[in-house]
Amino acid sequence: MSTVERLIALSSAAERELREDILPFWAERTVDREKGGFYGLITNDLEVDSDAPKGSVLNTRILWTFSAAFRTWPEPLYREMADRAYAYLLEHFWDDQHSGLVWMVDSRGDFLDERKQTYGQAFGVYAFSEYFRATGRKEALEYAIRLLESIEAHAFEPAHGGYVEALARDWSPLEDMRLSDIDLNVPYSQNTHLHLLEAYAALLRVWPEPTLRGRLQALWEILAFRIRDEKTNKLVLFQDRDWKPLSDAVSHGHDIEASWLLCEAADVLGDETISERTKAIGLAMAGGVLAEGFDHVHGGVSDAIDHHSPVLGKEWWPQAEAVVGFLNAFELSGREDYLDAALKSWHFIEQFVIDHTYGEWYYRVSPEGRPELELAKVSPWKCPYHNARAALEIIERSRRLGSG
Repeated sequence: MSTVERLIALSSAAERELREDILPFWAERTVDREKGGFYGLITNDLEVDSDAPKGSVLNTRILWTFSAAFRTWPEPLYREMADRAYAYLLEHFWDDQHSGLVWMVDSRGDFLDERKQTYGQAFGVYAFSEYFRATGRKEALEYAIRLLESIEAHAFEPAHGGYVEALARDWSPLEDMRLSDIDLNVPYSQNTHLHLLEAYAALLRVWPEPTLRGRLQALWEILAFRIRDEKTNKLVLFQDRDWKPLSDAVSHGHDIEASWLLCEAADVLGDETISERTKAIGLAMAGGVLAEGFDHVHGGVSDAIDHHSPVLGKEWWPQAEAVVGFLNAFELSGREDYLDAALKSWHFIEQFVIDHTYGEWYYRVSPEGRPELELAKVSPWKCPYHNARAALEIIERSRRLGSG
């Protein structure tokens, strides 16, 4: 097939997967009609734990997903799901006393973990911005701006230039700032800064305020020149306040995700010099993943995030990000090996990561594609954001490249 034909086929496959599997799964399987919002935990074979806590990350990502879907295809069901997620976040996660989103609520929506994880606030900005973009509901924009103001007032550290990982409910310091059990208890992480970057870019797209533009550019510089190791083109996962590396671990999934999110931020900033610098950075990062993280035999990207040896499984989200990152690199360079990697990664997803029995995607599969069935299909971290966003990016980029 020609390049155009390959891109058309990829776009069609991504749209079919999104609209016939991912979105219906979340709309039909995850709605908690008894206690409100969405279930916090569903096993791979669809057993619902109706008493499981509900996380802010899962709920903001559901809001982002259905808002983006509604903006693309204005169908009533997508709007209904977005409205549901938005209302639940404001009613149960929003802290009226101190502002911001708490980390976790119980199954009935009462505060459970009241910490203000900066990562969680970032996804609030991201989701509220997309919901406003899709619906024009000005209140959502106002909440996104309030979150921005809280992040800048409390999480940003001007003396060091970075954003601290977490604070208490009243925005006072915390001793334990870890995002999850696999993370280190350190002040700064690439993960939080990367998702602040995408959140601020989303907000700037709908609210072109000069101060926000400056903060987004500062985040771009942090990711590009402090968190990215300029020698290896890999992200340093954890750092202290002086930006000294505290880990030698590698995350191929975050590297390939950052390779295109940096480009997106540069496009939103609209600065030609930044865009040219980002093009070189994005290609260098994608090239590193292609050389060291991509499985040239089976397709997909390994999860190599262990501190001393690679984790050889393949979680769902790096596979989604790999398709977008390699497609972005193809768009930037015209190199067919990047397109081949994107297509091979999608083929691996279709063959092994999509659960053709129960729907949606497995949490993790072996390098060869054997699913780990004990891992949940829905959980505080297992969400529709990475795979739905990948599908939307694939559709947009494939059409653009195919028509060019």
